[in-house]
Amino acid sequence: MLQNYSIEERLGKEFTEHKIFEELKKYSDFYDSLSFSIMNWTSMGTKAILNLDTYTYSSIKGTIDSIKEILSKGRINDAYALLRKYFDSTFINIYSNIYLQDNFSIDNFIVEKIDNWRKGTESIPEFRVISQYIKESSKLKQISELLKKDDRYKKIRNRCNDNTHYNFYHNLLLNDNEIHNPQRIKYLDAFSFDIESLFIQHFAYIFYLNDHYFMSSDYTDSLDLGLTPEENSQYWVAPFTQEIFDEIIKLKRPDIAKEIKKNTEMKLN
Repeated sequence: MLQNYSIEERLGKEFTEHKIFEELKKYSDFYDSLSFSIMNWTSMGTKAILNLDTYTYSSIKGTIDSIKEILSKGRINDAYALLRKYFDSTFINIYSNIYLQDNFSIDNFIVEKIDNWRKGTESIPEFRVISQYIKESSKLKQISELLKKDDRYKKIRNRCNDNTHYNFYHNLLLNDNEIHNPQRIKYLDAFSFDIESLFIQHFAYIFYLNDHYFMSSDYTDSLDLGLTPEENSQYWVAPFTQEIFDEIIKLKRPDIAKEIKKNTEMKLN
């Protein structure tokens, strides 16, 4: 037992300086910027005053911040429970956007299923139903095909469930920072891979459905000032978008980066 040592001494420098902490900050900052930048885009099909996704992305940022804080204490098992929450929230976000796009029309101005969920009078379908709806969406067919090239997402879901439900004894041990666990870095590496994969999946789906979310503010800033926007500036992407696209999407999944660029008029480098 290591109770007489500080948390940093118990976990070791290799853990406390692991790349996951900088990665989590990057994801958190991305969702924070995205939440703010889309605030004035209307969620067609609901009675919401502000964009529904503004609050969704702010909430996701909070989950990622909680993961970072919990991991800093060495609680990998608890972090996986929150990773499952992150997984769920990204799928709910994509599902609600597809469902609105599929069902909104001049004859169906308010999409009751999503607006009732917003109001708290109807729950969102279970994960299995949401997942199937996304899988079968023609709007996402090309990107979904690339994402399912391997079975990483099924494995990630299983790891999240194993840790949430203590399916194995070693899941329980991952929450104890008072014992020496020589496997801790291995599991931290796995966690880094898992959340990166989920982030890439979410980014790809958002861009496929709502590429205007990633627009630079130059165009609207010009309009607000009564100026004529530069030609094609409505297709410029925000700096935070280009940065994450370069550092994560293009680097880790060039096939998905290529598909995103092929499917959008937004000027990604």
